[in-house]
Amino acid sequence: MRIAYTNFTGGEISSSLAARYDLAKFKNSCRHQENFLSELHGPLARRMGSYFLEDLGAFSILLPFEFSSDPAQNYVIILSEGKIRVAQRYGFVRDAGGVPVEVAAPYLKAQLYDITFAQSGDVVYLAHIGHPLHKLQRFGHADWRLEKVSFEPSIGQPASVTVGFSSAGGFELRYKVAAVNEKGEVGRASLGKQPNAKHPNDWVVGDYATVTWEAVPDAESYRIYREEAGTYGLVGIGDENLTFRDDKYMADTGDTPSTPQNPFTEDNNPGVVCFHQQRLILAAPALEPQTWYGSRTGNYEDFSKSRPVKDDDALEFTLASGRIDMVQWACAFGDLLLGTAGSEYKAIGSDQGTITPSSLNVREQSYWGSIKLRPLIIGNSVLHVQRQGSRVRDLFYSLERDGYAGNDLSVMASHLFDGRLIKQWDYQQSPGSRVWAVRDDGMMLVLTYMKEHDIWGWARVTTDGRYRSVACTAGHLEDDLYAVVEREIEGETRWYLERFLPSWREEHGIENAFFVDSGLSYHDPDAPLSIIGGLDHLEGCEVAVLADGSPLAPQKVEGGAVELPYAATTIHAGLPYTSLMCPQTPEAEGQDAGSSLGRVRSYGASILRLQSSAGGSYGPTAEAEYELPFIPDFYAEPVEPFTGDLTFTPDVGFSPEGHLWIAQKQPLPFNLVALVLDVDVQG
Repeated sequence: MRIAYTNFTGGEISSSLAARYDLAKFKNSCRHQENFLSELHGPLARRMGSYFLEDLGAFSILLPFEFSSDPAQNYVIILSEGKIRVAQRYGFVRDAGGVPVEVAAPYLKAQLYDITFAQSGDVVYLAHIGHPLHKLQRFGHADWRLEKVSFEPSIGQPASVTVGFSSAGGFELRYKVAAVNEKGEVGRASLGKQPNAKHPNDWVVGDYATVTWEAVPDAESYRIYREEAGTYGLVGIGDENLTFRDDKYMADTGDTPSTPQNPFTEDNNPGVVCFHQQRLILAAPALEPQTWYGSRTGNYEDFSKSRPVKDDDALEFTLASGRIDMVQWACAFGDLLLGTAGSEYKAIGSDQGTITPSSLNVREQSYWGSIKLRPLIIGNSVLHVQRQGSRVRDLFYSLERDGYAGNDLSVMASHLFDGRLIKQWDYQQSPGSRVWAVRDDGMMLVLTYMKEHDIWGWARVTTDGRYRSVACTAGHLEDDLYAVVEREIEGETRWYLERFLPSWREEHGIENAFFVDSGLSYHDPDAPLSIIGGLDHLEGCEVAVLADGSPLAPQKVEGGAVELPYAATTIHAGLPYTSLMCPQTPEAEGQDAGSSLGRVRSYGASILRLQSSAGGSYGPTAEAEYELPFIPDFYAEPVEPFTGDLTFTPDVGFSPEGHLWIAQKQPLPFNLVALVLDVDVQG
């Protein structure tokens, strides 16, 4: 029989499904997929290599900082114990003296993975229950500052308020004055009183009160409130003249001065942060793990309230689940979604409207539970990691349920998650709609995901080291993907910041194919080199080299350099990695013979359909010892990429499994479009 594999979007699936050829995804999946990425339209593409940027000196994690679609406005924040640094596509952001920008930070190494963050413009809020809420603010390319959030109004209050009355009486007249800045933020109100006045009901023609106050820096206007039966109501607006005449105006007791409050005192530090409907949402404070708070609308650091309550006042809600159910994450997805250790909730206003203190409904949507890992919003879905960290689920609105439903996206690749924990992840929209997830053992998993086309498949990403963190930011043509990689160099543990290069296409030229890890490049058409330096970070390592489009034998780095057998103008050197795939064993249901399961089989002349590929090998084991014929005619000539069908005969012997392995070990591209196997099933 002849079996054609034309779609590899199913990724790697568990060996426990090896007999489930009745599943729709079976034929689209692999037994093993490593350093090969599933493309949305079906092929497998070798992942790009990673470019060495910086030696971080210690364990670090990355957070994305995206100000706009302009890559020059986007950064990765590097959190290390006791400090924060910032980097872009070519390394650290440095000051005018060439020194990397560094900001002191309170976080310990063991706390870094648990920090949650939310960005608004040039400000990133950082939450961890072990520390007060902080914000990191960019004032300029090389000017970054970290400070505690005070939860005090950003505008001051009048230093003194005096009240005068036009005639004498025995009633104490009280007023409050609050400053307002150009952003509409209202400060604390100051009290002024006049004991020898009249009650407003007793005022006669000609009676009036005069309220004066001291100027407040940055104030654009002032709000004046008068006490009525114990409640202060708005009577007017003052200006830079710093005086207001009250001619017995009606006090609007529906508009009262707010009372500032800070719910996060006495180490009740919030552990989760996000934005929703122009509010800063802070959840899971240390002493109230099931509670979440929302700031005043449009004023993220103001948690004040009014009496009576107003729609833009701060709000709070405690989840009553019948158990200690800590909030693990929160995100804005039309509704406010909250993930706890035991359930997933949505918070909405009455009649699906805006959330306010008097209009708030919180409903459970599912009961899977989550770990403390920020969710990823991908199109119309939210991805989160189920409690224990061994399952990835999506969450999306279901019209049938009039609520949220979801799927287990790891159910067919459970072997990649069992006994492991996802420590950090991020979403790369372009190219390929992929989620990159760092596992606790240092392996990275990549999910190709597009719900509307029912595409989801996992693959392994490995290197000579361990991945510890990952972050994506918008780039020029593709999103930039960064990683912190822990490597052993001459017996010493090092932590490197590396950036995966954009996808290679044939029009770029084979000499520009970059398929090495922690690599560097040299290019000067007018000055060919036979010695490439700058490789001190790989001292003592065997590196793969591509020189003017021709792969060389492995070279050892000595004195931070490698010597080439000939001079070249374009050179890439870095750690080699192997891309490896094993398709599902061909199975079928014969009309007469029945199922092919368990029967001995062998392969005849088969076909690899390739696109812009060079190099590669195949064989019955993962060693894949049989090389494909892509050797240049003459030494030092560039390899010519090949597109088309290549006939080969897999030498896998006679066995019930008949595994075929395809590998790329050279620093060259390899794109598998289709695989056609001629299978002889015996018995």
